[in-house]
Amino acid sequence: MRIFRHYEDLPPEVKGGAVAIGNFDGVHLGHQEVIGEAGWIAKAHRIPWVVLTFEPHPRMVFMPDQDPFRITPFRIKSRHVEALEVDHMVVLQFDKDFASRSAEDFIKDVLVDGLAAKHVICGYDFYFGAKRQGNADMLLHKGREHGFGFTCVNPVADAEGVVYSSTRVRDYLIKGQVRDAWNVIGSPFEIEGRVVEGDQRGRTIGFPTCNVELNEYLKPKLGVYAIRAGVDHGTHTVWHDGVANIGTRPTFDKRDILLEAHLFNFEGDLYGKHLRVALIDFIRAEKKFTGLEEIKAQIAKDCISAQEILKNTKPF
Repeated sequence: MRIFRHYEDLPPEVKGGAVAIGNFDGVHLGHQEVIGEAGWIAKAHRIPWVVLTFEPHPRMVFMPDQDPFRITPFRIKSRHVEALEVDHMVVLQFDKDFASRSAEDFIKDVLVDGLAAKHVICGYDFYFGAKRQGNADMLLHKGREHGFGFTCVNPVADAEGVVYSSTRVRDYLIKGQVRDAWNVIGSPFEIEGRVVEGDQRGRTIGFPTCNVELNEYLKPKLGVYAIRAGVDHGTHTVWHDGVANIGTRPTFDKRDILLEAHLFNFEGDLYGKHLRVALIDFIRAEKKFTGLEEIKAQIAKDCISAQEILKNTKPF
């Protein structure tokens, strides 16, 4: 999949495609239906399959003081989109100038002149343009005017009739219900980041950790999780079972939230490398201990719990 950070002067092979539009935070099963519909149309008409999305998420522009909420920051989002076998991903810079553009101008400048879209696909709840004046009805009518087809994808729900949504994923993660979040996303929730140097306290008690800052990720329920950690080796990722604590480390009076992952039977130096950490299941809430010996005993128990969970979870 090729990624473009602009809509002007795109190469011919990107133009004239079936274009799925959305923020797609989480790339959950509802989003996948929208993107998949674009793929079906693209293949049927032998035209490019394109995803059009925006970075940063509009909420980060309009509510900059809000707590981090992203399920899939750009790196992870692009990986999920690529896994669907999309041809091209166009990522537009979202700022207040872009947000002030009228819905009509967005359609004319981006979809028609920039992408020369043959067909546009979006979800039922997609709004765009200044004051969110653009919606599915506008795309339908403007498509007739400008000569592109349009499909609005209706809500997609699970077997119980509950609609898949990014809000639902966030609610599950905040409650530590990562298996439920997995069922909405279609894959485990991942936190990815560069391994940073910590206090190296884990090494002294026999449980060395890889530390990753959460930055713009939504912060799931603080506590201990069974995980699988992905280490990149060239073009492929090698997954390792492990256990991780996400929290403030109250025993040592820390304030910042950090992910500390201990990988079972792993030898090597990961400092400075990117690590993918998939949360498989919640084990327990974070707690304050009296000292290192109590921490060591509890981590040993957490490792046993994580190994039991992962033994019964299919490998990636």
